[in-house]
Amino acid sequence: MSDQKDQTFQELSGYDPGESNNFAVDDFETLGTSGGAYDPQGTIPEQDEEITTTNAFGGEEPAEEDRYAAGQWLKNVDPRVLDLIYWRDARKTGVVFGSMMLVLLSLAFFSLLSVLAYLSLAILTVTLSFRVYKNIMAAVQKTNDGHPFKMYLDLDITLKEEKVSRVTQTVMQHVNCILLELRRLFLIEDLVDSIKFGLLLWVLTYVGSWFNGMTLIILLVIDVFTLPKVYETYKVQIDNYVNMATTQVNGVLAQVQSKLPFLKKKAKTQ
Repeated sequence: MSDQKDQTFQELSGYDPGESNNFAVDDFETLGTSGGAYDPQGTIPEQDEEITTTNAFGGEEPAEEDRYAAGQWLKNVDPRVLDLIYWRDARKTGVVFGSMMLVLLSLAFFSLLSVLAYLSLAILTVTLSFRVYKNIMAAVQKTNDGHPFKMYLDLDITLKEEKVSRVTQTVMQHVNCILLELRRLFLIEDLVDSIKFGLLLWVLTYVGSWFNGMTLIILLVIDVFTLPKVYETYKVQIDNYVNMATTQVNGVLAQVQSKLPFLKKKAKTQ
């Protein structure tokens, strides 16, 4: 009876078990492992997913190797400082940036001695209040917790001779480079560079009339905590505009030097 049903089904559907459909079991396994719907093992094919992290601003965090690609000119800076500048931890950077701005704004309106005195008095008030509070709580609860600042009192904050020597050598190298460059510019070793330096000094006379020294320091701190992050975010667009501006400036300088040959730089003799 079952054979008759199978024969009737084959006649109606046109299916012939003797015919080959050119598919083997390996083909189905291949389809299953290549992303098809069939999977004989019942497993889900693995997919290569790009793992990204988000920063405090909701954007994607750059990869570790490209983390500071936008600021190669800061490659010699301590990584902890770079983390602050690039806002890797928004809370920590906010505290540091806010504290620096508070001190600088205070210096802009009050004398240095007054700011140091008030700042030290504020710190002393906080530490003294905390110490008294801990002593009272220890007396009430009858505990012996010890000094609340013992961990910080045990820290070694003395300056090491090796670190001081290394920092001093670095500072002296930069000072010597600056002195050599100033001598070269003031004694007109290169006419073009000295003229550019004179134009820079002329611009600084106007900047000095607009801002005082403290205002410039405040603007510098704001730039340090904003420009690197902005450049990292909009690196492609900024590079395009900088390249366009550089091309225009080089073209103008080339035309000026062609009309005034004495402005061309002389090749340095070895």
